Amino acid sequence: MLTQERRDIITNIINERKAVTVAELVDELDTSAATIRRDLTELARMHKIQKVFGGATSISDITTHEDAVNEKLQKNVQAKDKISRYAASLIQDGDFVYIDSGTTTLKLIDYIENRNARYITNGIVHAKKLIERHLPTMIIGGRVKESTEAIVGPDCVEYIRRYHFTKAFMGTNGISTSAGFTTPDVDEAMVKSEAIRHTYMTYILADSSKFDKVSSVTFAELPSCCIITNKEPEKKFINETVIKYF
Repeated sequence: MLTQERRDIITNIINERKAVTVAELVDELDTSAATIRRDLTELARMHKIQKVFGGATSISDITTHEDAVNEKLQKNVQAKDKISRYAASLIQDGDFVYIDSGTTTLKLIDYIENRNARYITNGIVHAKKLIERHLPTMIIGGRVKESTEAIVGPDCVEYIRRYHFTKAFMGTNGISTSAGFTTPDVDEAMVKSEAIRHTYMTYILADSSKFDKVSSVTFAELPSCCIITNKEPEKKFINETVIKYF
């Protein structure tokens, strides 16, 4: 098969399926992983596809926009309530808990009862709510991102490196078998990745609308975190990681 012919086939597959892994392309085209990766790199350079960790997605399927906090609070309210209530029940005495910025993780705080754990967050409104509930609270320093009211940037990452958390509760903008967990913001992705690296058990709190969505930046692979969601996802996700659904 000629190189251009193979790349045209790859582009068509990605546009049809929205996302595909390197392994899937290797099987279908009967060629090496190295060849597929070179093809994806070249197609991405030509802006025909978006190359992501372990595969690629269609250009039209990449989300770069992120709603403001007030807009997010109005979406999927019941689902976030179920997810948060269960997540809060996982906190035990002696836990050192990282709480990521985000509306589902903000809802989580409403259900936290354990005052024998310690809590640290990069969310301004999260820290305020933790204090109001008289929970032992720390907040991370760094640059404030106005749209999400999150603390991000290199200073925030450096701060996280000092600690080792027993549990982390994270938000995400997208969950994909090819791209993993994604967010539109590079600085937020850095913070999320560092927190996950410093956590014994990480939970992604995500309603069902987040599945098969891809944002600009990958911050973790699916097997590195457990997912708590409100509906049973497709089998392809269940095969990748531990998922608790209601």
